[in-house]
Amino acid sequence: MSSPVVLGMDFGGTKIAAAVCDVAGNRLGSVTIPSLADHGGQAALERGISAAQALLDEAAAGRHLLAVGACTFGIPDEDGVRLAPTIRGWSEVAFGRELRRAFDGAEVRFATDVKAAARAEAEWGALVGCDPGIYLNLGTGLAVAIIANGSVLHGHNGAAGEIGYNLRHRGDLETGPERVPLEDAVSGQALMRASWSLLPAGDGAEAVFRRAGDDPKAATLLADFIAELSFHLVNLAIAIDPERIVVGGGLANSWDQLRPGLRSALDSAMPYPPELTLASFPFDAPLMGALAMSTAVAREILSQTAPA
Repeated sequence: MSSPVVLGMDFGGTKIAAAVCDVAGNRLGSVTIPSLADHGGQAALERGISAAQALLDEAAAGRHLLAVGACTFGIPDEDGVRLAPTIRGWSEVAFGRELRRAFDGAEVRFATDVKAAARAEAEWGALVGCDPGIYLNLGTGLAVAIIANGSVLHGHNGAAGEIGYNLRHRGDLETGPERVPLEDAVSGQALMRASWSLLPAGDGAEAVFRRAGDDPKAATLLADFIAELSFHLVNLAIAIDPERIVVGGGLANSWDQLRPGLRSALDSAMPYPPELTLASFPFDAPLMGALAMSTAVAREILSQTAPA
């Protein structure tokens, strides 16, 4: 009889990734598809599930699926995804229930993508042994996860680390719903929007980093971006006093341009500057974290059913 397998899924704002492994963690196959956010949340969820089911048929045909770990931007639960504006309708998808229906018989666990990424870094990557540690995700959106006593801090509502909602100015206290949250100014999506208005034929956030060396407008835009990010990261780090900050997400592709400004801000403003490094899994840590969830559940199931 073939040994059982586990599935990990990462539902992102621009792509959906899935991987299947055996219980020992050996990867048997993976797939990545575009989210196609314009098609809406329910369509994205169904496409991701279909891709994962096809992957199981191809890479683990005939093998029992013990557990599924899934992560997404926002805060997922059985009947929706809170704080998830990136894909239209994503807040209304019955995230947990749909996954349980699609993978009937498997144990399903889910988490916020950044917290899943931090778990992967704490178990296998750049945050191993760090107490406390901070995982900074610079992708389509902006968020952090905090590692303390070897565990990810979730918060009372599961929203710990959602710094994309930070106030940017003192006047924001009086502005109300009209205020611009930090994520709308400091994130991959924000940088992409800014590039469209300032750079001729700008092709997204990557264009800003690529052109900053010889285009004054791009250089100014990037400097402002890093300065505001540094301001909030320093304040967070002063409160947490981390041993190490690790950075992942799509913008980590430009780590050589991001690091100097962040490093300088931490060194000049903090009484005890932490280490700062690129994540061990800068681009697929959420998927790794989803696999960590499913693998842990599978091992627990097998330990309970093993003969005495």
